[in-house]
Amino acid sequence: MLNNRWFQLSASLVAMTMIANLQYAWTLFVQPIRHATGWKLSDIQWGFTLFILCQTWVQPFEGWLIDRIGQRVFITLAGVLCGLGWAGLSRASTLRELYALYAMAGIGASLVYGASMGSALKWFRDRRGLASGIMAAGFASGASLFVPLIARTIDADGYRVAFLRTGILQGVVIVIVAQVLRLPAREAATPAGASAKSRIGAHQFTTAEMLASSHFYLLYVMFLLMGIGGLLVTAQVGPIATAWRFAPATLVLAATLSPLANGGGRIFWGQVSDRIGREKTMFVAFTIQAVCLSLVITIGRSSPLWFILTLLATYFTWGEIYALFPAALADYFGTRHATSNNCVLYTSKGVASIVAGGLAARLFESYGTWTPAFTGSAVMALTSAALALGLWRATVARPSDRAAAPHPVATGAAGAVANGRVPPASGAV
Repeated sequence: MLNNRWFQLSASLVAMTMIANLQYAWTLFVQPIRHATGWKLSDIQWGFTLFILCQTWVQPFEGWLIDRIGQRVFITLAGVLCGLGWAGLSRASTLRELYALYAMAGIGASLVYGASMGSALKWFRDRRGLASGIMAAGFASGASLFVPLIARTIDADGYRVAFLRTGILQGVVIVIVAQVLRLPAREAATPAGASAKSRIGAHQFTTAEMLASSHFYLLYVMFLLMGIGGLLVTAQVGPIATAWRFAPATLVLAATLSPLANGGGRIFWGQVSDRIGREKTMFVAFTIQAVCLSLVITIGRSSPLWFILTLLATYFTWGEIYALFPAALADYFGTRHATSNNCVLYTSKGVASIVAGGLAARLFESYGTWTPAFTGSAVMALTSAALALGLWRATVARPSDRAAAPHPVATGAAGAVANGRVPPASGAV
């Protein structure tokens, strides 16, 4: 049973669900913390940025070890860090304490996320888009289980009690789940099966080899540009609702439904990419995302209904990046080193959080409006869509080139990737 891939996917999904509220329920705490402490919005939101940085930039260091040692010890440690960090925020009385404890929770979340996503890609080599979509959906949608509980607890007992109770719960559950996690048998360095071949050859790229490919850097920039808009909404939706004078019930409803749209989008677009290809799916979804971000600051502020609907649309067309990019990375570079490779790509989320967290809050404090932040995010989403279209065109090789194209590491030249001599960009994986 432990070696059944659906059992392993389900177990990892539980762990991902337990770390969801660390990111997606944070916005419910922002205003209560401001009222209790008198701290500036931007000072508090630098805590969110620090959490994301720890959740992402720690991953490359752990990914290599997880690929070789396995998940159990790391996710057990993650449960301790997440529990202590999130529950400890109930006692934070200074900004320094808030930053340190939220960063601790971020390190724990990084262990869970990196190990779980790598596990999905390894167990489901034939359906990467669906597997990564389901796993990413657990992280996105899990917050919907916590938001109503957190909102009621904050209202009845205060935000400190909400931190304490949910922190203990999630830490214990993660530690328990860690004990049943396994990885499949390691893939051969050059698999014979066609389904195991990467988009740029049969070679299974190490992280160092991946970093020699121009494809990786293009994917990194696209991920970064698309990450900002959704993180902006995630971090700032509470302050935005307050600035636009919406009732607290509107914020709670939006925060409850948004994770469902976020998670649903990850599964939906992941499945679409398995059928029509990653790059085509990116182009369509990213273009729609730009439109949705624009709608939030135009019709979204007109009424509570439109506020919620535009947020749901934004999340549905943003969350897919956490399904499409890991799958695309495995398409190009193989699955043997999928955990460590994806962990490096995931660091772009940390860079995006700098803009979406503290800088966006500072921008609002300077101009008194959220329009510049949303407009800039929409432009970046359109830019990423254009890059996805360029990536698709670059990976469509002429029929005569496909059979003879060597992988770039074998030839010692990363330019073999960039010059277009690669297999066709079909949706098959």
